[in-house]
Amino acid sequence: MPLRKSDHYRSGGITIDIDWIQLPLIWAAVLFASLLRSFTGFGFALAAVPVFSMFLPPAEAVVLSSSLALAISLLSLPSYWGIVSLREMVPLVSTSLLGTMVGAALLTGISVALFQLWVGLSVLLACLGITLSRPAKPLKNPALPWATGGLSGLMNGALGIPGPPMIIFAMLTEFDPRRSRALLMTFFVVSSSMALISYSVAGLVKLPSLWYFLLAFPVLYLGDKLGTRLFLRYGDAFYRRVALLGLAAIGVMITLRALLAPVLHQ
Repeated sequence: MPLRKSDHYRSGGITIDIDWIQLPLIWAAVLFASLLRSFTGFGFALAAVPVFSMFLPPAEAVVLSSSLALAISLLSLPSYWGIVSLREMVPLVSTSLLGTMVGAALLTGISVALFQLWVGLSVLLACLGITLSRPAKPLKNPALPWATGGLSGLMNGALGIPGPPMIIFAMLTEFDPRRSRALLMTFFVVSSSMALISYSVAGLVKLPSLWYFLLAFPVLYLGDKLGTRLFLRYGDAFYRRVALLGLAAIGVMITLRALLAPVLHQ
């Protein structure tokens, strides 16, 4: 498909015009999101979905984010696979599957403004959880993984953002940055797969999403390699601070945008 200034296509009965001048914004969001994810083990959807949702419908924003998140999870598989046992993932993944299916069913009824507001609040919730969740020793509660997986799945299906519950869970239960990063990456490769399957069944995966994915993949690859190298060099010292600064800025931006939308459209 040749690049033009803009493309017109229909999604859900609505004609959408995407200017190609926005392509650098997509690349910038993907680069930042992939850097953040490779460094911390989380944050791809938290960083990418708010930007995507500024010019894509909610369904296409989360489909694009989930497909890119799965791609980066597979690219970096050797750096985290096997650090956390698969048995630890069973309660998280099993309840997340149910939550994802329920959330995907809710997605088609979410308005753009409400979608953006919940995305912004989810990001701020994650930042607050990371700041406050620092107990003296790792928290061990048998019910915690089951509840975390279910809530994460619900947010994964409805918002394309499974991160906040899992981020808080990892910070509460894993104090070693290497294990915390591996736990999150292992979970997110599964959650991304489940989300894409759910979206496909719901008929939300469209050709434009594939086109955006192909355009963004080279930048995704670059961000993953840079982020992994930075983690190996600076992860122990800057693990929490990098996540907080980036996510807080995005959370404030998208929440204010959603809250001010009614005023700006008057």
